[in-house]
Amino acid sequence: MPKLAADQAHADATVEQLHRHRGLAHLRARKHGSAIVIESGPKDDRVKHARLLRDGVSLWILEIADHRGRWGATGLRAPRDRVIDALVGEFGWVLTDIAGEIPARTSDPKD
Repeated sequence: MPKLAADQAHADATVEQLHRHRGLAHLRARKHGSAIVIESGPKDDRVKHARLLRDGVSLWILEIADHRGRWGATGLRAPRDRVIDALVGEFGWVLTDIAGEIPARTSDPKD
């Protein structure tokens, strides 16, 4: 049986669900074959955070990106909305805005 492709409605629903959470407005999602890729940063220098692989009509597999952008399994397979809830609740550190503004000073000035 051929793999089911992700469609734009899945990506749009994923972004909508993520944006309901405080501090996640920097994220966007795009479809890529059977996957929804969650990313941030400039489009010419994307930061990959996570991806959902479609594994059936209503099941998705969550993978998270390491610091090199390589995908790692989480062992999570569930409906898309439950996968997103788990991503935010259990793997929230993966969604950190690392491409955002870097403060000029990272510590208090010395007296």
